[in-house]
Amino acid sequence: MTVQLNDRQQHVLWATVQHYVATAEPVGSKAIANEYNLSVSPATIRHAFSLLEKAGLLYQPHTSAGRVPSDWGYRVYVDQLLQPAAEQTKRQVETLLSQKLNWSERDFEAVLQGAAQILSTLSGYITLITMPHGQTACLRHLQLVQVGPQRAMLVVVTDSYDTQSTLVDLPVAPEEEIPNAETVDRELEILSNFLNSQLRGQPLNNLPELDWSELDREFQRYGNSLKNLLAELSHRLYNPPVTRMLVGGVSEVLRHPEFSELQQLQALLHLLEDEQDLLWPLIYELPETDSQDKRVNIRIGSENPLEPIRNCTLISSTYRQGNLPVGSVCFLGPTRMRYEDAIAMVESTADYFSSIFS
Repeated sequence: MTVQLNDRQQHVLWATVQHYVATAEPVGSKAIANEYNLSVSPATIRHAFSLLEKAGLLYQPHTSAGRVPSDWGYRVYVDQLLQPAAEQTKRQVETLLSQKLNWSERDFEAVLQGAAQILSTLSGYITLITMPHGQTACLRHLQLVQVGPQRAMLVVVTDSYDTQSTLVDLPVAPEEEIPNAETVDRELEILSNFLNSQLRGQPLNNLPELDWSELDREFQRYGNSLKNLLAELSHRLYNPPVTRMLVGGVSEVLRHPEFSELQQLQALLHLLEDEQDLLWPLIYELPETDSQDKRVNIRIGSENPLEPIRNCTLISSTYRQGNLPVGSVCFLGPTRMRYEDAIAMVESTADYFSSIFS
């Protein structure tokens, strides 16, 4: 959800996040006025503070303190105010990984563990990297069944006998008459045979890649709608096996005041050491789209469902072998995170791994 802020409120929120990330101290109006060129008085900044606090973007730890960004404040900062990281940050990550990792050993676990340590040292956050997996479900059978006038059900069965079905509207060209039920049944049987002959035994991620030009002209009208359905079903059925998760830089959290409470630190360490399977769905989360501006997933504070990390931010991105996601790279740190740099590092590492494994 987009929050409507005027220019002054945006500048004050941006400056507050920047200052708090750098100092870990509640931010006062004088600090903002002195250190950031906003060309307004401390009184004007205090008024902006008040409005941002009412909107839930800032809060006061206690009455006499300055302001601190809330989880929602960080979310608005990330979604609306974030400045792209310098290309130098991305190049630094790629250069370090290229220079320090020895891929010729073919011991992927040792290499990726080394990468996790490099990233943690560079970022100051815990790094989580999942080992690449080479398994994915394959198509066993596909069937199109008429269920009503101009409606059909597409049923997909995988080699592990997982099943998904969805309804599809059957297209008819404007100048054509609606075909009778027998004709539709015959066409759907021909289409099902064609799809099975082309896709049986193929990994699910290949389903949308079918060459529809091989289909006879009278069936071409089904092409676009079925292609979109196959893409949707492949995403829905794609369930990669849980694989080993490598952890680097646990000691880095000790540098952050957010982890000074022993009980909280113990809960985090227990999660990382004994309950990694709970983290897997959060880390290995495919973006909703493949667009350049949605290559990472970011969960901030209370957006995380696991109690030990509800004061943390998770930034993750998948790396690929060809078009198939095979692993993930993640930073885990306090919500008071250098988001520009962290996002750039995770993206660059995922791109680097993708180039290696492809």
